[in-house]
Amino acid sequence: MRRYAVVLIVAGSCLAAGLVKPTWAAAGADGAIVAVGGGDTNDAIVARTLELAGGRNAVVAVLPQSSALPDAGDGSVEMWKKAGARAAAKVNFDDRAEARRAIETATLIWMPGGDQNRFMSAIDGTGLDDLIRARHAAGVTVGGTSAGAAILSKVMLTGDADLKGVGAGTTATAPGLGLWPDVIVDQHFLARQRESRLISVVLDHPALVGVGIDKGTAVVLQGTLMEVVGKSAVIVIDARGARLPPASSSPIAAGTGLAFHVLRSGMTLDLARP
Repeated sequence: MRRYAVVLIVAGSCLAAGLVKPTWAAAGADGAIVAVGGGDTNDAIVARTLELAGGRNAVVAVLPQSSALPDAGDGSVEMWKKAGARAAAKVNFDDRAEARRAIETATLIWMPGGDQNRFMSAIDGTGLDDLIRARHAAGVTVGGTSAGAAILSKVMLTGDADLKGVGAGTTATAPGLGLWPDVIVDQHFLARQRESRLISVVLDHPALVGVGIDKGTAVVLQGTLMEVVGKSAVIVIDARGARLPPASSSPIAAGTGLAFHVLRSGMTLDLARP
């Protein structure tokens, strides 16, 4: 598994230019990840995220491209300002130079909800996806809610799937940002009864761990350690040690020995241990 690290914040021109790692980040360590399942980004999640991004020194870049609404991202900007961030602003991909500056100086890169496919189409060809990955590798916290959480995976759910059965090859995926490449993130998980979708895609990609995050709930990733914060639960489906039958013409996905974890707020799980 890739390793990540806790982030606290310090400002400086070299950090803003992306030339050095933040002084709080361990050598070779990436920033923290915060994935919210959608719905209410409650006070506990906001406080934990802001703590990771520098508290009252936090500078938040809000990337609202998952939504086509003209006021998309405004609520997130206000949320982070109200929580005590030093600055928060929306990033417009049309102004490439200003977008780069905003991402380079941010201590928290935040992606609100909408349609993850729309976000990936909007960022394609801009080079900003590479910049986000570089800033994360430099120790910057990156997170999002709903579609903004799905984007974090390398193998990203598109939303096109059979929710009524466990089928082989029935769950569509596309490339995401790949900031959390060892998992597949599903959102609104229990509220929208998406269990069959996640089981199916994990059996299609058994080397990846399925992380289903319910509304009002977040996963905070540091190192390989997942911590749950919020009101509901996170379901983890792990087929890395499973026994899968040989490929066949059957439309039904199958496997034995899958690990299944149910985590509530305050619980942790080390993904380095299948």
